[in-house]
Amino acid sequence: MATKIRLQRRGRKSYAFYAIVIADSKAPRDGRFIEKIGTYNPNTNPATVDLNFERALHWVMTGAQPTDTTRNILSREGVYMKKHLLGGVAKGAFTEADAEKKFDAWKNDKQKGLAALKAKEDEAKKAEAKARLEAEKKINENKAKALAEKKAAEEAAKAAAEAPAEEATEAPAEEAPAAE
Repeated sequence: MATKIRLQRRGRKSYAFYAIVIADSKAPRDGRFIEKIGTYNPNTNPATVDLNFERALHWVMTGAQPTDTTRNILSREGVYMKKHLLGGVAKGAFTEADAEKKFDAWKNDKQKGLAALKAKEDEAKKAEAKARLEAEKKINENKAKALAEKKAAEEAAKAAAEAPAEEATEAPAEEAPAAE
């Protein structure tokens, strides 16, 4: 029996969510499986993977063949790195303790890289928000200036309209007493 490590689709329509399963190579994608070893959610940024590392390593060591996407997931999680290091231990290249140190160093380096990437994304989001705020302030200032100019023009027109009307009302009033 040939075993595969594959993704089994779950989740609702237009919201993919996958279970990482061990299945017979002849079983359908969403059909019968031997064991569920984790989940994969591609909808988050970065994609969320919840993996039973020990069981995944066990199945890879026993010869289960992963699909392309599953191989990328397992590689990113370090299953293939651990397999490589255990192969070196089996050949006598280094001891089990050295393999654990190398794996922990690799894992820590990967975590630092992910943390740096996350910090860079957060900084970019803050800079973008600040730029949008500045642009909005500039637009609001321009609108305030235009509104002030419009009000000043309206007041000037109103004052100009009132001035001739006042002169016209004052002039007949002065002429009326002269006519008597």
